[in-house]
Amino acid sequence: MKITLILIGETDDPHLAALMQDYEKRLRRVAQVQVVIRSNKKIKSSLPADMCRLEGELVLQAVEAQDQVILLDNNGQMYSSEGFAEFLQAKMNRSVKNLVFVVGGAYGFSDEVKRRAQGTFSLSRMTFTHQMVRVIFLEQLYRAFTILRNEPYHH
Repeated sequence: MKITLILIGETDDPHLAALMQDYEKRLRRVAQVQVVIRSNKKIKSSLPADMCRLEGELVLQAVEAQDQVILLDNNGQMYSSEGFAEFLQAKMNRSVKNLVFVVGGAYGFSDEVKRRAQGTFSLSRMTFTHQMVRVIFLEQLYRAFTILRNEPYHH
């Protein structure tokens, strides 16, 4: 199973970018993971509704018809690390070819993106910056694969 993480906008903080690179490198040992960054710099609107719609178009252009799409949103379903590992294992058992996770922009997801998604996850009841969510999600993805492989990282 291939896992794609779609991100809206670049990671501006060099410390967070370095952490992301570290977890991407770790993940390459245990899974087929791709990070896709969709730049929103050309979007010139200051209206939240326009930003949401235009960023949604960027997301929809990056997914294929057969992809299973999961949105990372504070209103989504929460999992423990073990539960997330079980979720991934279930997707692998069902021979899902490409599981796509999406971190949207500051204004959330357009209705079109929400309709396209098969699920919504929340990393916490707390609110994190979109930049931090990237690192936290990659770490949890790595943790899930180490759980599935019975590696000691989780302990």
